[in-house]
Amino acid sequence: MKTAQHTIRFTKMHGTGNDYIYVNTLLYSVPDPARTAIEWSRPHFGIGSDGLILIGAATEADADFSMRIFNNDGSEAMMCGNGTRCVAKFLHDKGLTDKNPIRLQTLSGVKVLNLHLDNVGKVESVTVDMGRPEMTRPEQFAASCSGNATHRVGACGREFHGTFVSMGNPHFVIFLDEDVERFDVARYGAVLEHDSIFPQRCNIEFAQALPDGTIRMRVWERGSGITLACGTGACATAVAARLTGHGNGSSDIIMDGGRLNVCWNGGDSHVMMTGPAAISFEGEAALP
Repeated sequence: MKTAQHTIRFTKMHGTGNDYIYVNTLLYSVPDPARTAIEWSRPHFGIGSDGLILIGAATEADADFSMRIFNNDGSEAMMCGNGTRCVAKFLHDKGLTDKNPIRLQTLSGVKVLNLHLDNVGKVESVTVDMGRPEMTRPEQFAASCSGNATHRVGACGREFHGTFVSMGNPHFVIFLDEDVERFDVARYGAVLEHDSIFPQRCNIEFAQALPDGTIRMRVWERGSGITLACGTGACATAVAARLTGHGNGSSDIIMDGGRLNVCWNGGDSHVMMTGPAAISFEGEAALP
């Protein structure tokens, strides 16, 4: 039974530094999630986060639970790879289910979450079947796709060559010939997100293949700006790396907040992402 009150319980969680505020909507109602995401996500004046994730009942027969994701600007996201892992930990560690795997309904379809437990039975990491990547999706990428893996997009007087990959949500992955650590992600990411070639805006990944075979990636997320990590972005980066010869499809993607392992065997195979999930803290907050 949901609690009818203005102050509700929340759990702050992160996956490789990509942090969201999680609410169990089986217990609490959030009537205006867009406004709540904006107010609660504000640093100093709110809880502070990349956004708000609502965990609820599934409306599809083949799913166990559902999730809705709202960025810190109030826009609703289709999918969050880091968020799905945290939802799995929330559901298991709080005793809401003992299923393994868990089938989670998202706006990008039902995702299968395989839980890896530590020696006390808590979720330590999760492998998520992220489904098949798409390199052509007209409603997200308004460019002529003639079989080329890379496309040209300009920003701030500079031309970039990148690969479009949809993981349900849109990504444009740019492999740089320069040090990604010093690259001005904010300057170029903010412009590229809104380029007319992306009708629904776009997540922008700037990547660099390292000599040890890993890939260093930094991300500008649609609706959130620079974040410490992006699960779907890591998946898109691994796919783009295989398509452009920067990787073999099994990649450790190193982001500002940590490392994810992503495997994609090409063709119609599914992308498999493995990474940690952690609880930061819990508390109560007033609805705006």
